[in-house]
Amino acid sequence: MVYAAKKYGKPLERVMSPAIKLARRGFPLAWEDANDLRDKQLAGFPESRRIFQRDGNYYKAGEILRQPELASTLERIAKDPEDFYHGAMARDLAAFIQKGGGLITADDLAHYEVKEREAVRGTYRGYEIISAPPPSSGGIALIEILNILEGYDLAKYGRSARAIHLTLEAFRRALFDRAELLGDPDFSKIPVAPLIDKKYAGDWRESIDPARASPSKELRRPASFSQLEQYARLTNVVREPENTTHYSVVDPAGNAVAVTTTLNESFGSGVTVAGLGFLLNNEMDDFTVKPGVPNTYGLIQGPANAIGPGKRPLSAMAPTIVLKDGKLFLVLGSPGGPRIITTVANILMGVVDYGLNLQEAVNAPRFHHQWLPDEVYVERGTSPDSAALLQQMGHHVVTEDYWSDGECIAIDLKTGERLGASDVRNNGKAVGY
Repeated sequence: MVYAAKKYGKPLERVMSPAIKLARRGFPLAWEDANDLRDKQLAGFPESRRIFQRDGNYYKAGEILRQPELASTLERIAKDPEDFYHGAMARDLAAFIQKGGGLITADDLAHYEVKEREAVRGTYRGYEIISAPPPSSGGIALIEILNILEGYDLAKYGRSARAIHLTLEAFRRALFDRAELLGDPDFSKIPVAPLIDKKYAGDWRESIDPARASPSKELRRPASFSQLEQYARLTNVVREPENTTHYSVVDPAGNAVAVTTTLNESFGSGVTVAGLGFLLNNEMDDFTVKPGVPNTYGLIQGPANAIGPGKRPLSAMAPTIVLKDGKLFLVLGSPGGPRIITTVANILMGVVDYGLNLQEAVNAPRFHHQWLPDEVYVERGTSPDSAALLQQMGHHVVTEDYWSDGECIAIDLKTGERLGASDVRNNGKAVGY
């Protein structure tokens, strides 16, 4: 954030002032927030238990959560951002981690550097798609999905079981490629161009039976793709959490930002740094601990995402900007682990293919497939008839409550009016300023 603010934005003290005030003055907790703060993992660590659970005197809906240590930390960063990686704050953070048995040193923090990478770009039915590059898998997978679907007239099918089936098969194939071929581009050769090539998508499309689900274990990459060998795959998978934050912003000058940030699981590791007031993540789970073995999100991943010194783990984050004839049209993204990718695709198709306005597209029931486990997830509110037809096509359908949270902005191409859409599934908000 410091890098982005210095290069593209306003003075850091101005940018961070609202967050500092919010941490110091506090904010009223919604029922969901108060309930989430009862998390057992937080209870296992003294600082987390003190700050977020008042040592067992749990917060209730409407009560104010104040975080004075976090406010002070943010103030220090606003005045001297180098303190976090090179100063007293870095030394305090490293000492705290090592006291708890962790491995990060002050030298590790001092050698951290921001990587600014070129976004991945594609097109879909005349719209330009700009999304996150590796080590995020979101942009590549999203563009691959859209490339496959571009060969179908989804508008003609409407949001029917047939359209959902074809979309699920595109999800299956793109997430298969994501699992086996993506990682940190500083350490592995990532076949970006082949994966987002429309001819490759066409070859994948030819493998889709319009009336029958493809068993995930039987997927074979098209012969036209010879970039990398296939890796071993297992099917023993576990459930996944969805614990990420996304926000979309368009400023008065028309500058657009899509930001997705995460601690990985709810409250990350559950550990709050004493005296500094912020939680530590558990992002190491996003690496491939062992090829073929799933992570917390149920994702199978390949050797390109193996743990290594200085490496950044693969993620599914897909902050996305969409242009029409060079003009800003959509800014969108979502939390949700690997379901981020399919959520962004669902919303984008709702607007482009099905003629929904942005709020309708965000509210519409979602569906998801991530290759393994070989299951289709549909939200409550999905047509029972559609779910039954998908089952008849060979899909294993699992119905769940919501798993993602689309936060989006649309720009009316004729008037320039900005239309915010916040997901009804959660307690986010669309605000003009």
